[in-house]
Amino acid sequence: MTHLLNLLAAIALLVWGTQLVRTGILRVFGVNLRNLLAKSVSNRFNATLSGIGVTALVQSSTATALIVSSFVGQGLMTLPSALTVMLGADIGTSLMAVVFSLDLSWLSPLFIFVGVVLYIARQSSTVGRVGRILIGLGLMLLALRLVTQSANVLTQAPAVKALLASLSSDLLLEILVGCVLSVLSYSSLAIVLLTATLASTGVVPLDVALGLVLGANLGSGLLAVLTTLNANVETRQVPLGNFVFKIIGIAMTAPFVSLWLKNVHPWVGEPATLVVLFHLAFNLVVGVVFIGLTQVIARWVEQWLPKPDRSTVAGRQRHLDASALATPSLAISCAVREAMHQADVVETMLLGVLEVIKSNDHKLAQDLQKMDDTVDELYSDIKYYLTKISREALSENEGHRWTDIISFTINMEQIGDIVERVLMDIDDKKIRFGHEFSDAGMTEITELHGRLVSNLRLGMSVFLNGNVRDAQKLLEEKTRFRDLERQYAATHLERLAVNTLQSIETSSLHLDMISDLKRINSHICSIAYPILDSVGALAPARLRDSVLDSLHPVAGNSVQPHKPGKTRT
Repeated sequence: MTHLLNLLAAIALLVWGTQLVRTGILRVFGVNLRNLLAKSVSNRFNATLSGIGVTALVQSSTATALIVSSFVGQGLMTLPSALTVMLGADIGTSLMAVVFSLDLSWLSPLFIFVGVVLYIARQSSTVGRVGRILIGLGLMLLALRLVTQSANVLTQAPAVKALLASLSSDLLLEILVGCVLSVLSYSSLAIVLLTATLASTGVVPLDVALGLVLGANLGSGLLAVLTTLNANVETRQVPLGNFVFKIIGIAMTAPFVSLWLKNVHPWVGEPATLVVLFHLAFNLVVGVVFIGLTQVIARWVEQWLPKPDRSTVAGRQRHLDASALATPSLAISCAVREAMHQADVVETMLLGVLEVIKSNDHKLAQDLQKMDDTVDELYSDIKYYLTKISREALSENEGHRWTDIISFTINMEQIGDIVERVLMDIDDKKIRFGHEFSDAGMTEITELHGRLVSNLRLGMSVFLNGNVRDAQKLLEEKTRFRDLERQYAATHLERLAVNTLQSIETSSLHLDMISDLKRINSHICSIAYPILDSVGALAPARLRDSVLDSLHPVAGNSVQPHKPGKTRT
């Protein structure tokens, strides 16, 4: 029993080490890996090489599938190009299996020692994350050695020998077992390495081991499909296409397993080497056969998973891609895109306010009020999505950006609530009674509304680009808007004093509206605070003009844009 527990613990350690390496690589090189994949689709050869390289680093074709799927979901990569990358990804993970099958156990203590020192010394920095990667590599090598030792002891037991002697090869069952193990362990690489180790110690026969390898390949494709089940259609297409590669490849290869053993085994005496070379040969054959058929497979997948109609609201592409959560930098960019859509909905509501005032359109007012439910839903979705991003996996800049997104979406949600209340007041106090604003009052509201829309668009630009000069202009608008609100409130009271009938009928609505517009403007202008605070341009109660002047000594000079990731609140 003790030896069996040791074997199970070694297997668990192997899976855990693989997870550490994958997550560590994604945290350190996430942005660079994304850029490499995004720029690699100029031709099929480059796309395949990039898939090999990225997967060799992250040691998981599933992780590469999730990254590429998110690119397709965001329209940054076509489906055939993504499928080509996945062919390379499968080759990359099989190459890493060959590397780890070599006797590298002497590196294990070195990797673990150096990794722990780096991780403890600089835990939240890039150095600490590199240490995490080294720890993972060391644990993988240590686990492979422990698996070998435990398996050697187990195979000497009489009961185990009798059990192994009674086993007969059933290829379909072996493929099923390998598939299930890959899904459960979240790593086909770990299962292939485990199978190779068990084959070398005689725990499993060679023909059984090759069947488990085919199952591990099938499991890696199925795992990506299961992981993206809740994503949008475009994101789900890539794993499905790769799964088709796996199924057809296994159907082509399975009849030749015995032929492989007959012809290759005499040349490769070591069982572990034979197993990992079979894994590599399988993925090379699949890559060569299907690299010219990616367009065909893409058409099949698009027929099975057709894209929704983008002309309808229900068919709008959602940017909160769950598969991107494993790469924090990619997840942050997804949240930014969804936050910009939330701002677009708020802008539509705000633009509609003036149309409702002019036309007294009750139905339009009702439709615009319902849009606040969309704003609230987007706020909840973005907030929940951000909470699922591991904060410890974020760099300092990404952590600041995380906070900026939360602040921005809160402001948009509150603006939506105010606009909804304004529309309800217009409906109750103006449209129902058929009242109209005076010409002077309508001019004032139109002026404030126009400034508000301009400020909202400027605020969206500040949030997206983080430009310091634009943030300064936005904050200056807060003072101008406040002065205009006071001025127009005073002129309205003057019209009341001379008994202007239209002003009397709409007095309460007019004063409430310009006050609400000022509140909306305050929420918009608050977008500028993190940007200006990051450069030390804010005093407790006012702008530090001296700091801004030092940043921009001459009017009209070009201004270096502020990087959004550099904000702090």
